[in-house]
Amino acid sequence: MTDPIIRIEGVSKSFGNFEVLKDLSFTVAPGEKLALIGPSGSGKTTILRILMTLEEINGGGIFVDDEPLWHMPKNGALVKADEAHLHKMRAKIGMVFQLFNLFPHKTVLENVTLAPMLTKGTPKAEANALAMDLLAMVGMADKASQKPAELSGGQKQRVAIARALALRPKIMLFDEVTSALDPELVEEVLNVLRKLADETDMTMLLVTHEMNFAHDFSDRVLFFDGGRIVESGPPDQIFTNPQEERTQTFLRKIVAAGQRI
Repeated sequence: MTDPIIRIEGVSKSFGNFEVLKDLSFTVAPGEKLALIGPSGSGKTTILRILMTLEEINGGGIFVDDEPLWHMPKNGALVKADEAHLHKMRAKIGMVFQLFNLFPHKTVLENVTLAPMLTKGTPKAEANALAMDLLAMVGMADKASQKPAELSGGQKQRVAIARALALRPKIMLFDEVTSALDPELVEEVLNVLRKLADETDMTMLLVTHEMNFAHDFSDRVLFFDGGRIVESGPPDQIFTNPQEERTQTFLRKIVAAGQRI
């Protein structure tokens, strides 16, 4: 058995009096494509933000690539991670958000090259070559000299994916990357994710309300509700033969709202 690349062990997270994650535990295998589904507020996005070190945990532990994420070893014990440790761990993980967060005053090419040059000291020529390869992969090489204001929402999101990939992470996190897009632009972004899933061995965690895509994309699906995993299994089981009543109710509502599964 291969050791998991992500281990989440008894993690809790609260915002004020609201406990959004409750003693959460699961693992992710290297190269696994994992879809996280469930109602809004069930904790899915919080998990991604914790993995990206944007939100701190209140209890439990997380290990990424066999290293503690929010803790670090010191004098034979695990203590709270300092910024240097968090910075090192972030290099393993990339994240694409609902909103594109591109720098409006920089070109598409500059948006993709900036992070490798600043955080890894990548020479400009090397960063440019890598960026153009990634932009070609997401179908945006011909827009390299344009500014974000000249792009559609789907094009901006594809640039954001290339930017995250430019740091060569082992793990990619996608948080509702189509939710801010007009319906006709959704498919172009999903096609990029399909290509990534098919052509790379990168570990990928996807939070989505696109159930058809979650079915086709994932090796495994986790259904969340109330800060807990209610059901976990391969996509065919979760979407065609869910075992838990809460999962069945959620999927019935999705179908009733017009989504095909």
